[in-house]
Amino acid sequence: MAKKHHEHHGGAWKVAYADFITSMMALFMVMWILIAEEKPEVLAQMSLYFKDPASAQKPPTTWGVMEKEIMATQKDANINDKRDNENEGFLKAIARDFYRMLNVKEEEKEPIDIEITSDGLKMTVYDRTNKPIFIDNTTQLTDWGKFVFQNMAWLIERYNFLVYIDGHTSTGLRFDDPKQYNEWELSADRANTIRRFMEYYAMADDKTKRVTGFADSKPLINTAPDAEENQRITVSLSLTQKPPATPEASPSTATTPAATTP
Repeated sequence: MAKKHHEHHGGAWKVAYADFITSMMALFMVMWILIAEEKPEVLAQMSLYFKDPASAQKPPTTWGVMEKEIMATQKDANINDKRDNENEGFLKAIARDFYRMLNVKEEEKEPIDIEITSDGLKMTVYDRTNKPIFIDNTTQLTDWGKFVFQNMAWLIERYNFLVYIDGHTSTGLRFDDPKQYNEWELSADRANTIRRFMEYYAMADDKTKRVTGFADSKPLINTAPDAEENQRITVSLSLTQKPPATPEASPSTATTPAATTP
């Protein structure tokens, strides 16, 4: 009787095993992301990596205060000490990611300045002729203005910032009836426009803690009162319940030290 040959089994089990391993990897990734949800600095790093893997792994050289790679994590939910390297690294990562969302180069100072403060971030968005955020002397946002504050609304909601919005204008603006409507009303209305727009887009309405119009009373340092640089919206983002100090005139972009402004 001829010897019976053993049947050769196919490789179907390998496919099933590969599917099992893939499923396990997906499960671990979901668990890791859920844990990262409670650590916004991890998500900031993830976002930076997937948008630009090469850049995210290299220490930046163009941002004055960024002397090392942004690999710090936030130990405390509150930012109480600007000198805390880990909290500062966390804020730098958020600021850098915001520049990437806007497609603004870090050395480009015209559209927006970001400064790390004692309790969060101070973002100054300029209403310049070449990059206006409002149409003429109105409260109507341009497409660029909508793009900026849509992304800012997402950032505020994502990292649970408290918000303080300040409107500023230059001098010499023309109004039909200055006694009825002038720089004071315009600066306050613009600040409120930003608040309403961000709340409509993504930001919870309880995030806003102050909306103020300063008219032309606080021009930038070393800048003529009628310079267009004074047309700006300042949004202070805080991770603490303590409100920031009353806003003071900031240095103009031409004189802002690299250590505080990209």
